[in-house]
Amino acid sequence: MRRSFDARLGVIVVVAAIVAGACGASAANHSAQRVAIPSTTTAPPATFVAHGSVNQVWLTGAPASTPAALFGPRGLSASAATDAQGSLIFRNVAAGDGYRVVVGTGAAARETAPVRVTTPDQNPAQSFYAAQHVVDGYQYLTTRDGTTLSIMVRMPGPIDKGPYPTVIEYSGYSPADPNSPQPSTLIASNLGYATVGINIRGTGCSGGAFQFFEPLQGTDGYDAIEAVAAQPWVLHHRVGMIGISYPGISQLFVAQHEPPHLAAIAPLSVIDDTYRGTLYPGGVLNNGFAVGWAQDRQHDAQAAPASGQAWAGARINGGDTTCLANQALRGQTPDVLKLVNEAKFYERAKPIVRNEFQSIPTMADLAPATFVHKINVPVFLSAGWQDEQTGAHAVDMLNEFSSAPVKRFVLQNGNHTEPLTPTVFMHWFEFLEFYVAERIPVLPSGFRALAPAVFSGIFGPVAPFGPDRFAGYPSYAAARKAYEAEPEVRILFENGAGCPTVAVGSPCSTFERDFPSWPIPSVVATSYYLGNGGELSTQPTASGGVDAYSYAGDGQKTTFSGSTDQLWKGVPPLDWQSDAPGTAASYVSAPLSAPTVMAGTGRVDLWIRADAPDVDLQVQLTEVRADGTEYAVQDGWLRASHRKLLAGPSNALRAVPTDREVDAAPLPAGQYTEVSVEIFPFAHLFHAGSRIRLIVDVPGGTRPFWKFNVLQYDHPVTVDIGHGPTMPATITLPVVPGAGDSTPAALPPCPSLRGQACRTYVPFVNTTG
Repeated sequence: MRRSFDARLGVIVVVAAIVAGACGASAANHSAQRVAIPSTTTAPPATFVAHGSVNQVWLTGAPASTPAALFGPRGLSASAATDAQGSLIFRNVAAGDGYRVVVGTGAAARETAPVRVTTPDQNPAQSFYAAQHVVDGYQYLTTRDGTTLSIMVRMPGPIDKGPYPTVIEYSGYSPADPNSPQPSTLIASNLGYATVGINIRGTGCSGGAFQFFEPLQGTDGYDAIEAVAAQPWVLHHRVGMIGISYPGISQLFVAQHEPPHLAAIAPLSVIDDTYRGTLYPGGVLNNGFAVGWAQDRQHDAQAAPASGQAWAGARINGGDTTCLANQALRGQTPDVLKLVNEAKFYERAKPIVRNEFQSIPTMADLAPATFVHKINVPVFLSAGWQDEQTGAHAVDMLNEFSSAPVKRFVLQNGNHTEPLTPTVFMHWFEFLEFYVAERIPVLPSGFRALAPAVFSGIFGPVAPFGPDRFAGYPSYAAARKAYEAEPEVRILFENGAGCPTVAVGSPCSTFERDFPSWPIPSVVATSYYLGNGGELSTQPTASGGVDAYSYAGDGQKTTFSGSTDQLWKGVPPLDWQSDAPGTAASYVSAPLSAPTVMAGTGRVDLWIRADAPDVDLQVQLTEVRADGTEYAVQDGWLRASHRKLLAGPSNALRAVPTDREVDAAPLPAGQYTEVSVEIFPFAHLFHAGSRIRLIVDVPGGTRPFWKFNVLQYDHPVTVDIGHGPTMPATITLPVVPGAGDSTPAALPPCPSLRGQACRTYVPFVNTTG
């Protein structure tokens, strides 16, 4: 039986003393076993309202800065104070019925009506979605907990002339801004698709509070898909999802919930693991792009019009009362930067709990690689090896899409926007036509004529679009059958050097290769041994040696100082500097006798000793060509204390740290210790006559926007690298037999390869220890 209100009121008196002076949702731990102070005061019902949600209860309209307590089936569940807006969110609440919130103390205490808390898989009946009426233009869509999301619908024609193939772009950027469509939305709109831009809760004009990829963002996406798909103007009553970067990542978090009317997803330039892929690669904080992106999200999640997204402020100032009301919970947004700084390990020894209803999300919760196996619709994914924002680590999860009935992965060297280049665009277009529009892909003639000028504004001069490959098939079924017979993986090589008559750096490749899956089944893990004199040899060295370098650098050096749009055009100047003598160790192979294609991850196994308890390592893989030019290929990073590896994913070509706090260990003083560093995924043609080079140094100086919060010491530190029979140090690379046959012999100019820095090779002499 539910505890009496009088008993709960007694508890709230104790709670008031605990949370007095608290700010926002900060609260002390509280237990249902705390002894209640009896009270005989009877309070009337509250005038404010609580709402049950997915493992949450949220409250708005209460008195500001007032003690509040959440009571559930087992009594007191949590306590805190309302914020300056009179709002409060209780997170991590167990599912159940009968939750009530009591706000205030004594005679001023008020109790809300009971609410229900659900789990992410407790979905509303289909009638909930069918009852919503979505039309052309700007409006709001209601989710299962009553939160309204701002959406912008753009029709390719009159609403009564549908149905139209329909796609959704969903993120915390500004997809619902009626005056500024996102890139994927703009393209799809011009291809005859109805598009729906939706702002994630807690951003723009959407209600609620923002927390980075919490489960509610996934279930909101589910609700949006089902509500939109139920509309009469949606072709087949099924929708696709599109978007690059943030709206690409959001697709993964939504699709794992298996919305029944989701047709397909097409995520571009995404992540597979927030921690390992972008935020803390190798355990080293990326305090360049990753932290900067988090700061932007923190700003965008603040209340408009005083802060937050400018377009939301403009709507509020223009009289949008729903947008204004939807700012009420913004004060309940967790501090994203605090979460970043507290996420020093993938798994803490003890979970950080600010209070019993607001634990820090685990890194596994923020890793799509752990749940993309649930996605049961066709998937198109594209990535660039040198992506200056999200990195290329997402390619490591391609083999995890085990439930997707159709998979298409297009990979190439290049930057964050490479998946929108004309070559990749044609593959993206074909996919959407087959699985969302369900028709033979034929690029509209008007788009084919006008779009190159638009694409040139992003990428510099571009080549014309490719042919309509399936136009000659007799039926949609025949064309789709042919499409599905093609290999899953297509890799474009030497992107930027394939259209010299258009422009050097124009986004087209010199050759392509198709493969049945990723990792490529035919890859041969090929090891090169570090040796004396900076040699890399295919055979173990007979004698041992030591190379030493000074651990110098603050990790803040980058290769580009311009804006992202400048980086994406042609071949911008990348300032990739050679290491100063004594600040790195370098190893170079003999010239290759034949062109060699490598595609996959790499692994560097080192034996190191340092006169510090911990050091941060960077490994660089480069191609030193016969013409004296050196091209950057790919990098990897490791904080030495994170050296313990996960047994499952680690193998001859992968070195995946556990990144668990309990596994972190300092370097033994005066001893050599084996450490393994994973080189991020890549694909590259090493030309005949070229040499493979490995550089080991301090993180930084290899990426346009990534910086590293490297360990610093107030005394000189030296890192020794041992090699030889007792300390076999190696770099193991993913060689694809036969893939280098019939490849272009001409060396791409320096610069020309998109995203890849190049320079004149300067021989490096190691300092011996």
